[in-house]
Amino acid sequence: MKRFGSTEKDICVHGIGIPPEQVHENVILAPWWEPSSLPDLGKAEYLSESDFSAVKVWNIVADKAKITYIKTGIGAPVLMDAMLSLGVTKCQKVIFIGSAGSLDEKIGIGDIVIPEFSICGDGASRYIATDNLKNDYWGEKVYPDFELLSTIKSITGSVCEQNNVKWHLGRNFSIDTIVAQFAHIDTILNMNCNVIEMETAAAFRAAKIANISIAAIFSVSDNTITKKSLISGRTDQEMNYRRFVRRNLFPKIILKTFL
Repeated sequence: MKRFGSTEKDICVHGIGIPPEQVHENVILAPWWEPSSLPDLGKAEYLSESDFSAVKVWNIVADKAKITYIKTGIGAPVLMDAMLSLGVTKCQKVIFIGSAGSLDEKIGIGDIVIPEFSICGDGASRYIATDNLKNDYWGEKVYPDFELLSTIKSITGSVCEQNNVKWHLGRNFSIDTIVAQFAHIDTILNMNCNVIEMETAAAFRAAKIANISIAAIFSVSDNTITKKSLISGRTDQEMNYRRFVRRNLFPKIILKTFL
């Protein structure tokens, strides 16, 4: 972008709404949730929104951890641009938090999933997979940072055991659509995936380009296999359990990881 006249400050302000110096080393990326969904993270100071109205930024101070929290909006393109923008800041670690659909009857609504990889089924991340756009990287596995992933798995296991909450390792498929995905569920299952969401293939690939460590924590929002989709079938009990896990366990896992 510098070739076309943009400075590092321009890139950051346009991408996430704040100048590079306001971004902490530890960053949370969330497509939809705002800090109010996880109040135990600490007091959140609202900073700004970017040129994209969905992108909003807060800074949080919790114990000894200073965290920048970025709500990006749903979907791979806007999250990928936010992740790439972090490459001009002092950000070193990113934890992605968001919803995922289960493709396994053993993975219930509200359970925590830590994805070990995400398969590219989105369009955005294919723009940063190669310089030659004629090469199609659909179906390729993209991985989080191994060290950060290992840390999050260990902490999640401990926190979930203490709170009698189920957690799982994820084999994720990143897709661009909610409604049209149903026509392709069998194909995705044949790729040995057990969860599905929209952003992390792009996020993992962009983080590697930006030289930033990243891993993800999913909250299961629905289960297509048991006919409990985003559209129908979920019970109040399941949704209350999901809110409990997100509100109470996610902050513990995040803070232990960043401290």
